[in-house]
Amino acid sequence: MDTLDKFDVAILRELQADARLTNAELAQRVGLSAAPCWRRVRALEEAGFIKGYRAEIDRHKIGLGVLAFVRLDATRNTASLALEMEEAIRKIPEVVSCHYISGTGTFELQVVARDLDSFSQFARNVLLNLPNVKDMHTSFSLGEVKASGALPLAHLVARP
Repeated sequence: MDTLDKFDVAILRELQADARLTNAELAQRVGLSAAPCWRRVRALEEAGFIKGYRAEIDRHKIGLGVLAFVRLDATRNTASLALEMEEAIRKIPEVVSCHYISGTGTFELQVVARDLDSFSQFARNVLLNLPNVKDMHTSFSLGEVKASGALPLAHLVARP
């Protein structure tokens, strides 16, 4: 599956909005019958366009009131040291997102914690002890403006 048609894009759009749709509901929304819709969803999954399905949990409701953006600077930037850091970061549940970045710094992390005290303890005991960490810079979220994980899809639809 190399290209997506209007039905594939519609399926992706609908599933991003509500992944709990039944196949019948999805088929109705995208203008297909159930069997072809189901085959397309499976093809999108197998081709890697759909990577998975998960529940979106309100972090505040489960007691994670702090969201921190942490930039880690590496002591040295070699392939083996970067891979070692990546592997260590992947194992930390409090790190909900990590990106290898350009510019100042090596990694940009999103970290959740119960409160500032627990974040401070986590930063000292875990983040600063990661392999190859030279420095750490932290900014805290003061409020969410937009936190949608939905990707824009308009560029996939051919325009006349």
